[in-house]
Amino acid sequence: MNSTFPAVISDSLYLPPLSYFVAIKACKEIVIPASEPVIRQSYANKAEVLLANKKEVLSVPVFGIRKRLQIKELKIDYQQKWLNVHLRGIQSAYGKAPFFEYFYSDLEHVYLQKQAFLIDLNRELLTVCLKSLGWDVRLRVCEKYDKNEASKDIRGLIHPKRLMDRDKIYYPHEYQQIFGANFVPNLSIVDLLFCEGPMAETILNRSEKSN
Repeated sequence: MNSTFPAVISDSLYLPPLSYFVAIKACKEIVIPASEPVIRQSYANKAEVLLANKKEVLSVPVFGIRKRLQIKELKIDYQQKWLNVHLRGIQSAYGKAPFFEYFYSDLEHVYLQKQAFLIDLNRELLTVCLKSLGWDVRLRVCEKYDKNEASKDIRGLIHPKRLMDRDKIYYPHEYQQIFGANFVPNLSIVDLLFCEGPMAETILNRSEKSN
């Protein structure tokens, strides 16, 4: 089992996957350095959900993601119609899920605020997810953060391409999903919350890789 870490140093991720929550679940504080460069092809602006028997990627369009900007500098492109696509996609994927009505309105409220910067959207959505899990975790965005011995640094660890690193911390525990006969692991946390509600924390605990 994980030791308790006072703080986890984390990337800013958009509706993070289950492996992220397994990695942070023993912490008391999540620290997100805003001056970090954006990692290409990461979960910074992408989340994976399950739609009609296939995995779908929801992507938030931003300005300048190819210019190696810092995460705090990425502005969301609202000229593209991504917002309605994401809201309709979540409704289509999980509208019939057992706990959809318990969590959707809080997520929708964040989206409709139309945050200008990606880091602010990610922070507000993560706050809702932590609250929905019932986790008493402080979330702090700062310019820089100096790692100390009591901190756990997971920056760069939760990434679609780093499967071997993911497998060191995350062992998928199956639960009942809305679509498909075959279980799809490591989707966005919203998949677990909508499908399992109060059982979400138990499933995350069972998804932790044993040493």
